[in-house]
Amino acid sequence: MRLVLASTSPRRRELLSLLKIPFDVRAPLCEEVIPPHRSAGDLVAEFATAKAESVAAKEPRSLILASDTLIDCDGVALGKPCGLAEARSMLKDLAGRAHLVKTAVTCLCPDRGFHRTEISTAVVWMKPFDERIHEHYLATEDSLGKAGAYSIQGPGAELIERLEGDFTTVVGFPLRVVARLLDQGGLPVPVDLDTIYQSRPYGTWLRFSAD
Repeated sequence: MRLVLASTSPRRRELLSLLKIPFDVRAPLCEEVIPPHRSAGDLVAEFATAKAESVAAKEPRSLILASDTLIDCDGVALGKPCGLAEARSMLKDLAGRAHLVKTAVTCLCPDRGFHRTEISTAVVWMKPFDERIHEHYLATEDSLGKAGAYSIQGPGAELIERLEGDFTTVVGFPLRVVARLLDQGGLPVPVDLDTIYQSRPYGTWLRFSAD
């Protein structure tokens, strides 16, 4: 069965590659608009499903995999910042406190009537606000294109105090969830997930506790 990743994210491609299943990549066509008064959990599931369905429309026989990540800060859903000014504001709001990272994974195959979506949640505690460190990070522009304006797998890790949950959830592609959905969809993962989680062979994974 052909596996297609509905994503333009390099980090999702890299993480999926760890599972040693051949796959193709297609760019999803969907607009992510965060309306007020909607929960991050509901929205992230909708966005992941919309990504998968946009690719499945042209790949009905393939198994389509898509993912989306949002931040839940006191019940407010945060997505990607529109620019450095909004990134600065997000990071200042998140500093010195905990927030939830919610990543939804959708796996579907229209021809087989298969469709599953699952959400993984992690808790991230950010270090207290430090203007010098924040401005240095913002200057890298790494915060752009990242939910909550930071990346745990890159230089944004310097802003994080600790993590509770799955590191790959915060990256945006929870491998245990992905492997479970692939297995349900008829593509069992040929590698030992525990070995991957023990070795933590990606980005800054080694800095944080294993799941």
